[in-house]
Amino acid sequence: MKGIGIVPNWKKKKEAEAILNRIITFCQEKSIRLYLPQTAELPAQACVEVLSLPEFVGKTDFIIVLGGDGTILRVARQFSGSNLPILGVNLGQMGFLAEVEPPMLEIALQLLLDGKYNVQHRLMLSARVFRDGRLVAEYTALNDVVISKGPFSRIIYLDTYVNDKHLETYPSDGIIISTPTGSTGYSLSAGGPIVNPALEVMIITPICPHLLHHRTVIVASNERVSIRPWTRQAEVIITVDGQEGFKLHDHDEVQVTRAPLTTPLIQLHGTDFYTLLHRKLAKVIYREPERM
Repeated sequence: MKGIGIVPNWKKKKEAEAILNRIITFCQEKSIRLYLPQTAELPAQACVEVLSLPEFVGKTDFIIVLGGDGTILRVARQFSGSNLPILGVNLGQMGFLAEVEPPMLEIALQLLLDGKYNVQHRLMLSARVFRDGRLVAEYTALNDVVISKGPFSRIIYLDTYVNDKHLETYPSDGIIISTPTGSTGYSLSAGGPIVNPALEVMIITPICPHLLHHRTVIVASNERVSIRPWTRQAEVIITVDGQEGFKLHDHDEVQVTRAPLTTPLIQLHGTDFYTLLHRKLAKVIYREPERM
């Protein structure tokens, strides 16, 4: 083993430090090198080395992310194309992407060391924004691409096409184009289905549509979804994975297709999608309220 890259979410400093110290203790006993991004939070340990994120490639076998789904989404985009497998340790709430809960940390590390894991290559989306026929913005997403209204309560209209065939014009608050990985995120909150990430599809879900009928539409991953927003009164924004955004103009065209890259996520032996889904949903349903 060359080494393990660790990317903590330092906004959750107390939790991240506790998990990091446990990883350091485990890796010292096994003589495994650890690599952290350049940060002032680096603990003084002999087995830990600081690198820039691009230097992780070639020196690490995989990356462990300490945080919630948002942290994993950011890291997935940062390392897209590197083919470095990612394992998440959940420091958030549901954490559908973060498979490992803190109590099972050492067990998970031993499974990694023993090679008892699979790598799932998760489908990603490519979103391109065209204005008057000219490409003005381009993004890659693991979870979803969302086109939505700005801060004011105004309806926007979204002409939606699949392979240039008119699907629907949605008067709504917006629309979500999601991967199966993102089906447990914003798409689920908007009434979309939960989709096994092994399937290669895209999920189209309108947000609060002003229609008597509305249904999520699932299309094949090799198809092209095009959205053309128009409104005279509201601001319209494209958001990628809930983290990157770009203001759209009337009659811009957003084309969403399958990206040429995938995100390799580690699945430990003994875990499958349905077991993980049950565990995460049960955690939310039965979680005790936080004490004030």
